[in-house]
Amino acid sequence: MYIMDDGIRLNAKIDMPSGWQEGTKVPLVIIIHGFTGHMEERHIIAAADALNQVGCATLRVDMYGHGHSDGEFRNHTLYKWLTNALTVIDYGRSLDFVTDTYLCGHSQGGMTIMLAAALKHDVIKGIIPMSPAWMIPEGARAGTLLGENFDPDHVPEELSAWNGLTLKGNYVRVAQTIHVEEAIDRYTGPVLITHGDEDEAVPVSYGIEAARRYQNAELKLIPGDDHCYDKHLEMVTDAIRDWMTRQLRSC
Repeated sequence: MYIMDDGIRLNAKIDMPSGWQEGTKVPLVIIIHGFTGHMEERHIIAAADALNQVGCATLRVDMYGHGHSDGEFRNHTLYKWLTNALTVIDYGRSLDFVTDTYLCGHSQGGMTIMLAAALKHDVIKGIIPMSPAWMIPEGARAGTLLGENFDPDHVPEELSAWNGLTLKGNYVRVAQTIHVEEAIDRYTGPVLITHGDEDEAVPVSYGIEAARRYQNAELKLIPGDDHCYDKHLEMVTDAIRDWMTRQLRSC
């Protein structure tokens, strides 16, 4: 299925909890992948399965320029992802079987849900940032992105991204304007942050600092694990199931 965002088709998939019967209302968790990722990645599917197991519906989505959605990777920016996220949230909340709405995101998707939750703080029940890459704007202002250094006051028209991919300089220009700290301070709902303590892409210190700064956050560190939880993914899904079960019981 596709969700339309101002003429851009966003590839999406809804998974219902096992045993769900038509006419029954359930919470919905929107799940967003990371930079260069897509909604069929192992850790994204695992998060969705864990949430389905505790009675939540999930809505996975490929963001602009990723997976099977419209747009070119090189043209994507954090603004485009954020407007995608707001559109998907509005779509999810319009579904007749949805009660509360939660957000879950990995890496750049984790940062995206942090920003979206601040903008939609009155309707988002809780968020799950996984290895949230909220250092991206800080790096853009300092002149570094994915190991490439540049003059932040004279951003190049094109930058190397990953595995031969390129990004337009507009990605950096947009990122320089974003201050995730303000978004963290604005959101007061419950938060679960998961982070591998050997994350090679996003230093674990960012997960620790986000958990410290949020007003109502829990932090699950995954010992010896990397950015995509290739070693102990079951520890992430256990934490998600436990946290979400407690949220649903408190409603």
